[in-house]
Amino acid sequence: MRNASLSFSRAFHAAVAAFFTLFLLAPAAASAQDDAPGKVAIMVGGITKLIYLPVYLTEQLGYFKAEGLDVELLSQTAGVDAENELLAGAVQGVVGFYDHTIVLQSKGKEVKSIVVLGQVPGEVEMVSARAADSIKSMADVRGKTLGVTGLGSSTNFLTQYLARLEGVPNSQYTVLPVGADNSFIAAIRQGRIDAGMTTEPTVSQLLKSGDARILVDMRNVEGTRAALGGTYPASSLYVQSAWLDTHPREAAKLARAFVRTLQYLHTHSAEEIAARMPKNFIGNDKALYVSALKASLPMFTVDGRMPADGPRTVLKVLSGFNPSVKGRHVDLSRTFTNQFVDEVKP
Repeated sequence: MRNASLSFSRAFHAAVAAFFTLFLLAPAAASAQDDAPGKVAIMVGGITKLIYLPVYLTEQLGYFKAEGLDVELLSQTAGVDAENELLAGAVQGVVGFYDHTIVLQSKGKEVKSIVVLGQVPGEVEMVSARAADSIKSMADVRGKTLGVTGLGSSTNFLTQYLARLEGVPNSQYTVLPVGADNSFIAAIRQGRIDAGMTTEPTVSQLLKSGDARILVDMRNVEGTRAALGGTYPASSLYVQSAWLDTHPREAAKLARAFVRTLQYLHTHSAEEIAARMPKNFIGNDKALYVSALKASLPMFTVDGRMPADGPRTVLKVLSGFNPSVKGRHVDLSRTFTNQFVDEVKP
């Protein structure tokens, strides 16, 4: 009986000791977990496009790692595909056009932009050299085939809006998804499209080769206001609102990393920025890439904040033709937040 009591006493004291050991170690373990890099997957709607330059540049500059983040960058040719990956939970964030947040809210999906990279679309409507004599403006696209990156993409939204402004409904022309970069260039050269919307450096490549000319230029604030009537926040980092509610620390870290990159873009030359990019982004003509980059730099925000008139302009564009948005109430305050970029110290 005495031996049994002794065994129980020893077991009891051992259990108490183990409890206090775990109790004392718990704060240290929690601290170590807090300091561990957070794994975040970000899908980009075409990572080689200059409109999304800040994404890869942030990685190259080491700003993700400086924030203790383990970021995996993925790429889709069209923003609508990236959006689907986000909704499926395959990625935590998307760098794509802000307008997706409005469309998704109208469909009952809560998505929020937390960093605005581009205050304008950076998109250019290019007309094929062979069709340039018959297409002088968007009023001339009746009966023509217009290229976009993908159906449901931002290029599709903007193409329809610009045509409608000139009195041409979408029933009077054909929209063809042709992707971006080399596939867009091939579509122009092969005559599969008469005109189409694309970005740099594809714009500069087509201009240099003489295969296409500029019809509508939205690479800067002036051109965008002339085309759309206001600034049009475009490339941005957006996440599901439910993820944001449970991961504010990761959101703050991502915001700091991207704002640092935006500041870098506005304090370094195009040549210095290009030197940070990989060969497959630049292509075989570095001088052309640098020229395209110089033309693109005005599109980027300095601080990641949403332009004051931006959300209203985007809603106006979408309400003009998009059946998911037209006639519906959209709470713009739920589509973006400046909270995290405002916390970044200059």
